[in-house]
Amino acid sequence: MNEGVLIEKLRKGKPTAYKYLFSEYYQWLCNYIYNLSGNRSLSEDIVQEALISFWEKRERIIITTSLKSYLFKTCHNQFLQHLRTQKIKFDELDKIKWEALTEAAVEEETEFKLAKLNILIDQLPPRCKEIFIQSKLEKKKYKEIALDLGISVKTVENQMSKALHFLKTNATLFLL
Repeated sequence: MNEGVLIEKLRKGKPTAYKYLFSEYYQWLCNYIYNLSGNRSLSEDIVQEALISFWEKRERIIITTSLKSYLFKTCHNQFLQHLRTQKIKFDELDKIKWEALTEAAVEEETEFKLAKLNILIDQLPPRCKEIFIQSKLEKKKYKEIALDLGISVKTVENQMSKALHFLKTNATLFLL
């Protein structure tokens, strides 16, 4: 079939012209994309998508070269679009993997620091440790702690001051 006649029949939506186009060019186009991708199934998918897109846009398409060149260029562009999409997917996967690794590392570091901090808390004198735990971990007010332990609020303040000073001084050496 003459290429000009074929293009005109395609524009008019003649199914026989599309069947002819498909039977004439499909295998060549698949082989071309297969040479680029190395994947037979992918090459068939890309060519089919390109031919479907060609059919859907047939009325608006302007072909300045040969139909064969136009189809090869269309398939080539479709393949490049596929690669871009895959790159975006891989970039997104890399981002997710990096975030997961970073999150795991931060979690691990936090657990490590907490374990060291617990060791430091265990080194506090018994009464000082008890007051610190009630204040910081149990979130009790100084007045409540004083009532629980039968001591003055001022004693609670002094013990907390000692505990915080000890932890601050030793944490900078110990947690590094």
